[in-house]
Amino acid sequence: MRFGLLTPVVTGHAAHGSPWEESAGPAEISRIAVAADRLGYHHLTCSEHVAIPREAVAARGSRYYDPLATLAFIAGQTSRIRLATHVVVLPYHHPVALAKRYGTLDRLSGGRLVLGVGVGTLEEEFALLDVPFAGRGPRYEDALRALRAALGQREPRYAGSHHRFDGVVVDPHAVQPHVPIWLGGRTARSLRRALTLADGWAPFGLPPDRLAALIATARKRCAWPRPFDVVLAPDTVPDPTTVAGRTALAALIGRYRTLGATILNLRFTARDVVHYLDQMDAFIRSSSTT
Repeated sequence: MRFGLLTPVVTGHAAHGSPWEESAGPAEISRIAVAADRLGYHHLTCSEHVAIPREAVAARGSRYYDPLATLAFIAGQTSRIRLATHVVVLPYHHPVALAKRYGTLDRLSGGRLVLGVGVGTLEEEFALLDVPFAGRGPRYEDALRALRAALGQREPRYAGSHHRFDGVVVDPHAVQPHVPIWLGGRTARSLRRALTLADGWAPFGLPPDRLAALIATARKRCAWPRPFDVVLAPDTVPDPTTVAGRTALAALIGRYRTLGATILNLRFTARDVVHYLDQMDAFIRSSSTT
């Protein structure tokens, strides 16, 4: 099992964040990124929302750093850790534009991009951006196919139900021959799409019993490709700087391994950035013996 970090500071949500993150910024992000790179974490994340309706802030949170700018900032200070969008709302973008922007990031970072995408659920944001909300599912699936055809290709070609392109040059483009694509979501449909159109599934906001049911059903009904990443995110991670926390941590890792997780997205609750960094270090030391 590999371990990534849901990067603190870059999103602001009362249910998930710690008070110290409210006043933190580039300096703290930099310290965490450099430490994560040194310690061998698999990836850091950044999510996408453009503008949250005021009435939706309580449920959605208000702060969302732009993922392309944020991951480029992190890439410039690291050398190994992967850079994961978790997630970009694919319907907001043309697949070729996304392939160019994030393909450039992949090239500048030496091939460290993981492109997490989702269908999007915030109807008001779709309206703000003049993107149709109705019928977004079929457009999303076609965009996924188009994105796979475009990523890493100097002269991409695709002809689908909603996107068509040919006779163009995309330079620069991703250097990875096959950029990993993870699909976000909370439904059985999102998992089925991931199994057929992507390289991994990175759900959010689902309790372990619901995850177990979704994965078990999909294993019975769908072809399960190899390799395929199941990227799960525990709501809380026990503090690995304490003896009790390390014991609880071993049990948590075991539960998520049983669920079928290949990667855990970790969210540490910390008093301040120093406590966060201490937990990062203690987690790696603890997990190596788990």
